[in-house]
Amino acid sequence: MQRLYRFSLILLFSMILPACSPHDAATAQHDADDVLLSFAVLGDAEPKPEPQFPNMAAAVADINQLAMQQRLDFVIGVGDIAHKGTLVQYENATPVLQQLSLPFYPIMGNEEHGSSVERFMQFANLWNQGKITLDAPSYVLEFDRVALVLASPDHGRDFNDSGIAWMLSQLQQLAHKPVLLVVHGAQAGVYPENADKGIHHPGFAEVIAQPNLAAVISGDLHMDMDRSNHSKQLGKVHYLHIPALERTKIPDDTQHTAMFRLFTLHNDNLMQVDTYQTGVLTPLTRHRYQFSLSGEHQ
Repeated sequence: MQRLYRFSLILLFSMILPACSPHDAATAQHDADDVLLSFAVLGDAEPKPEPQFPNMAAAVADINQLAMQQRLDFVIGVGDIAHKGTLVQYENATPVLQQLSLPFYPIMGNEEHGSSVERFMQFANLWNQGKITLDAPSYVLEFDRVALVLASPDHGRDFNDSGIAWMLSQLQQLAHKPVLLVVHGAQAGVYPENADKGIHHPGFAEVIAQPNLAAVISGDLHMDMDRSNHSKQLGKVHYLHIPALERTKIPDDTQHTAMFRLFTLHNDNLMQVDTYQTGVLTPLTRHRYQFSLSGEHQ
């Protein structure tokens, strides 16, 4: 199988809309032929105390079924699959993730840093069973209309200077198109529900300031989607939280509903973000979010 670090997908040409807020974005219905790219995103798992993954298994089953009904290109993981990076967690997660019918593109979280990068890479490729091959924990997926920069933290949930430099380099090389940045945790302060938790490296401010950065996709906080402000625009950047599959922590752990999110790019440059509760194959309208990718970088 050809290795995938940066690849392109030929997409249909259409008019480019200016960027807009989720409240200004067009709400017209789209048909299947209008979809240019679609991918699901799985949040944190890291179950404890028992290394069992029932909600992740339910999400995998739902994604497989959705993939038979509509276009889905791949699945992303925002990190923290294996609690403390233990071997038993990796081993128990593996048969679950191997059930995915689509390529799976994971990054590391702080939990995976409880062990080694080498262990993460070994299992990331086991999860894919040859569908794709990953050679590094951070990589780029490039398409005709948009690119995804998937950046694993260098330690914990944060970056060192080399990690910041890598992200800046990728964004600058992709200056001609919008970028979605996938990180384990957003920068500290984005989510006031736990404002101290997240990326603290001062160089990340320059990453956020890159003119082609459209959105930051992150997990880490285990926020209850019904009791948090999980999707927002700050400045020109949209922030999309991915809820945890196995455990909710914020605002508390009294209730947990397993959910995952699905991103769909339409021909009019509208990115639609839908949220699915496991076991329910229709999106939750109360959690829908959408924004237009800016045409100024095309």
